[in-house]
Amino acid sequence: MNKNLFLKSEILFKIYLLYYGLKYKYFINKKTYSQFGEDLVITKFFGNFIGKYVDIGCYHPVKYSNTALLHKKNWIGTNIDFSQTSIQLFNSCRKKDINIKACLSDKKETVTLYLDSKLSPLNSVNKENIEKFKIKKFTKVEVETNIFSELVKENFDFLNIDCEGSDYKIIKSIDLKKYTPKLICIEVNSENEFLIYNYLKLFDYELFEKKSLTRIYKKKT
Repeated sequence: MNKNLFLKSEILFKIYLLYYGLKYKYFINKKTYSQFGEDLVITKFFGNFIGKYVDIGCYHPVKYSNTALLHKKNWIGTNIDFSQTSIQLFNSCRKKDINIKACLSDKKETVTLYLDSKLSPLNSVNKENIEKFKIKKFTKVEVETNIFSELVKENFDFLNIDCEGSDYKIIKSIDLKKYTPKLICIEVNSENEFLIYNYLKLFDYELFEKKSLTRIYKKKT
């Protein structure tokens, strides 16, 4: 089925969501869903334990997903993304999860989203991201940001953050004394990697694994 065609029509997209939800439930079963094999490291760490995850910048329930394998192993969680299309896909595929359309930040403010398309891993609040990937045609949308603690009330076991350059700002907005995930998976770049490392070290997290642009930290016991 042509995804781009279905994204252009509301009725066809609803059909696509139904189709994809059934496809996800009955036919999509992979050994790994992550872009760089992060989910293999994550599931090996947790073993047979079944817990809860929070996925910020969740993008897609299957493609590049670091939580799909956990979900297939009966984990449940909260998925957050500023893309309505992404959240509709999660609502179709992960009906027991809490799926929230929101743009997270460290404060309440109005920000500009730079959208490559309705469903793209390159959508970002950072204009530099559009310039980095040389995206010539993009849409600008203004939205109000949300604070993490407003959306997630209960503790969880695994945290995934993939927010195209806003990762450090978002991890700093999460109270890691109140929320104590055993494992944190976060995307880094040359500007924020050292900052993220030092910040997580303050809360007794140590670097556990490197996978390309991803860093996985575990809570010291």
